[in-house]
Amino acid sequence: MNDNETTQAPESGVAGIGIDLVENARMKEVLARWGDLFTRRVFREEECTYCNGKAEPWRHYAGRFAVKEAVSKAFGTGIGAHIGWLDIEVRRDPDTGAPSVALSERARALAGSRGVRNVAVSLSHTRNYSVAQALLVK
Repeated sequence: MNDNETTQAPESGVAGIGIDLVENARMKEVLARWGDLFTRRVFREEECTYCNGKAEPWRHYAGRFAVKEAVSKAFGTGIGAHIGWLDIEVRRDPDTGAPSVALSERARALAGSRGVRNVAVSLSHTRNYSVAQALLVK
């Protein structure tokens, strides 16, 4: 390489970060009041099956809701015109229990337009709260 040549490393790094905190009791109230009308609008069938199979489903719905919010915040769009509730599916690794997300075609297109190659998420529950963080990686 001579003095006039430069090399560029592939662009990598963080494209966005988001976090969300949900009160579990509030999710319990929403589920009691709206039931399937709410869950069908916000969660995919597999997410509902997982949550409904738990002793305290509202805690798990709250966690998945927090992940979806955190991912949308990481994209900088929030839930709306660019990415919707059903564009983000929260999954659980059967071996480790670690959460991950699967993006719809529309959300993958948004990610691609921003150079995002991976969406890493973290999720935690306490008795009263569920919290999630999302990191968009280039």
